[in-house]
This record gives sequence, structure tokens and C-alpha cells, in this order.
Amino acid sequence: MKMLQLEECCEILDSMRVPITAKDRKKGPYPYYGANGVQDYVADYIFDDDLVLLAEDGGNFGSDKRPIAYKVSGKCWVNNHAHVLKPKAGMNVDYLCYSLMFYKVDGMVNGATRMKLTQAAMRRMLIPSRTIEGQKAIVKLLNRIQMLIKVEKEQLKKYDELIKSRFVELFGNVFQKQQLKEVSTLITKGASPKWQGIDYCNEGVLFVTSENVRKGFLDLSKKKYLPHKINEILPRSVLHRNDILVNIVNASIGRAAIFDSDELANINQAVALVRVDPQKINTIFLLTFLNSEEARRTYDFMKVGGDKSNLSLKNISELMIPVVSITQQNDFATFVQDIDKSKFATQKALTETAKLKNTPLRDNDGEMAGLYRKLPYRASSTSYSPDQLPHNRSFTDNSIYRRGKSIWIRITVHCFLHAV
Repeated sequence: MKMLQLEECCEILDSMRVPITAKDRKKGPYPYYGANGVQDYVADYIFDDDLVLLAEDGGNFGSDKRPIAYKVSGKCWVNNHAHVLKPKAGMNVDYLCYSLMFYKVDGMVNGATRMKLTQAAMRRMLIPSRTIEGQKAIVKLLNRIQMLIKVEKEQLKKYDELIKSRFVELFGNVFQKQQLKEVSTLITKGASPKWQGIDYCNEGVLFVTSENVRKGFLDLSKKKYLPHKINEILPRSVLHRNDILVNIVNASIGRAAIFDSDELANINQAVALVRVDPQKINTIFLLTFLNSEEARRTYDFMKVGGDKSNLSLKNISELMIPVVSITQQNDFATFVQDIDKSKFATQKALTETAKLKNTPLRDNDGEMAGLYRKLPYRASSTSYSPDQLPHNRSFTDNSIYRRGKSIWIRITVHCFLHAV
């Protein structure tokens, strides 16, 4: 496929940029753009057009999730951290933007601490040459993919909202409480490897920190390892499957997740380990409570330490939790697990859809039909009530579920046609 250098298909308007320091900006209605989006709003503008802004320095270079280019329309101000590109005749502005959003700039950017895409390097960037009709077809397809990604993300949020709403509906008015330590066999925390004189290594014991503990799940995309002797030094904080981890330091206080692995692992001092008696409490039920608004309010009341707020193990041990029969807890957990299966399927579809984002710009026009077939859904719109959502039979037969039927969370799934 023929390629065009960026300077062949765009007017480069960098000379018109004017940076304004924060103290000199006058507040107003016009967006003030930088490398990665809106930085502020100001009283005047220097551009009034459909443009593509491409990061010059401080951009998301190398990221496959955050773009380095974005489209702006109308009156705006742009500082000197973004290149300003106006497409020439025969170049669609959206096609230009999509072509640059995740451009591989390896070898094109430089800088020791703050990577920079110079104008000289930017001028040599290559754009696939297509007819204007071909560009518009690509844009239409990519817009559909972007919309599908947005809807799938919204669907995941709706699943989470359904679980939270069901919990509140069923257990929000439970007045009998007990301390967490009454249903736990162990509540402890780890320690910093530096305190033990231990350095990180490439393999060994998985070391879980507060950044890994997200709200309801563990993010182990960036794993850290310590030598096996850490488990000998800190045996109490060695993780077992189904242990609950709770962040107890700084801004992420209260985020909780279940450790659902058999991998050898330990934790640092910013994470509390809660190991429960399964005869007394269900871990999924407890996890849902620990991530609830009621628990959040309790954490806010408990935490101490000024700017570096934290919770103590005593706080965690004395946290008051609802007293609910284990049968009711297990029924709720089954409901959550069924919803999680739907979430997994949606997340898988989202991952596959996201992979398609840049495909059309690499494919030849004749290969686009193959991409259409990869889009996972046909057009439909479906709303679900609690009666239609997956649930365990025993859950529908008891009075708790009948109370839960008053929840009507509509999960609307918009899906799209295969072809443009």
C-alpha cells in the first residue's frame, strides 16, 4: 500500500501555538489543550477548526491503551506540548486521527526523562494512502468498534451495580452485627522487604502490594518477586487460596480482593490479610461488604495519620459486619458467581474488540471484509430484570430473593452490525 508522509497530507500549524503559564491564564469557555487533552479553560482562542493534536512531549508514547493523538473541533487554545495538524484536501480528519492515535514511535522519540517527538521526526510519520471514500469507510468501522468498546465497558459497570444493589437490598437493613475477628482465624499484615534486607528478583515468591489490590480483584499484570526466604522470615503473612486482602494505607484504603491462586505469595505492610472460617462466613459475601459504601464510611471514621492515613490491624479486627445465616450468604455468593461468568464473557469480548482498533489501518482495503466478520455481535438491545438474570434455584425459593425482586437494574446491551 502506498504511504504518505505526514507533511504531505497535513498543514503543520505549530508556529501558531502559544503557551500560557497557569498564573497568566484568564478563565473562560475555551479549552486549553496540551499533549494529552484539556489542561484548562481560557478566555480566548487561537484555533477554530477541525484539527488533530499529536503529542510533542509528555505524551503516552509506547502505550497501547492511551493515545498520543486526539481530534479537536471548534474554538480552542493549544500549548507547545502538542503538534497541531490540519488535514489537507483529500484527507479525512478522523482518518488522520485514527492513523496517529497508537502510532509506533519507537526510534522516533528521544529524551532522557521526558520523551519528545520532534517536528522533524513527526513530518516523516507515514499514513496509509486511501481514497476519501476508503478513509470514510475505515472511520465508520472504527467508530463502530469504539462504540462497542464503550458499551461493553458500560455493561461491566452495570454488572457491578447489580451486585452492589442486590447486596444492599438483601442485607442493608440487617441490624445485628459482629466483629470481623469473630469469624476470622487470622488477621495480620506483611512487611517491607527492605526492612528484612531482601531485594527483588526475577522469580520466587510473588510479592503482593497495595497497588495489586484493586476493588474486588487482584491486578497481577505487573508481578514482583522475592527470594523464598521471605516466607521463612514472614510465615504469618504467607498467602493461602481464598485469603482476603485489604489495603490499609493511603488513598487506596479499604480496597479489598480475594487471593484466588495457589502460587507461593506474601504481602507488604500496606496490605492486611484476613483468613476466615468458611463455616461462619462466605468469602464472597464478606468481600462484597468490605467494598461497600457502609464499609467505606467506617474506614473513613477509623483511619488515622493525617496526610498518610492508615488503618491498624485492630481497626480491621473490630470492623462490624452484618450477621447473616451462612445459607443466605452462600445463596448470594452463587448469584455473584453467575454474574461473574457474564462479566468474564463481556470482558473477553471487550479484549477481543479492543484488538481490532488498529487493524483496518494496517489492512489493505480488500482485506476489510475479514475484519467485519471478527466483530463479535449482531445488532440487538436487551434489558434484563432480576427474574431473567442467572441465579441459583434455591435463591429464588427463599424470602430473601423475593425481597430482592424489587431491584430492577436494567442492563442494556447495545450490539452492532458486522459490516459498515
